[in-house]
Amino acid sequence: MTSHAEAWKFAAEPFGRVIFAAAAPVMERLRRLATAFRHRHDAAILMGLDDRMLADIGLTRREVRQAFDEPVWRDPTELLAGRVAGRRSARLVKRRAAPAIVPEIGGARALGGQIRRF
Repeated sequence: MTSHAEAWKFAAEPFGRVIFAAAAPVMERLRRLATAFRHRHDAAILMGLDDRMLADIGLTRREVRQAFDEPVWRDPTELLAGRVAGRRSARLVKRRAAPAIVPEIGGARALGGQIRRF
């Protein structure tokens, strides 16, 4: 025979799963919101840097302002990181597009009078 405690445990278990399943997305959103606020606070330090320091990072003051114009719940560092990454990839594409200065001779490059095969 089952006790009342065991019956209550079996009856409450599915209810607990439902509550946990409903609370998990809410908790995830709260976690993302807390992270966005923390990153917003960290990114506010960028506003104190001068233009030269921002250029060293790969940003402009306008981009930092635009990142803070986003709604409060959005992470400004995602926008800033995307801008920097976009510039870096564009520079890499530019570098690859440049023609080679060293002439190729039958699959080898002539370097300073020597022929090296690759």
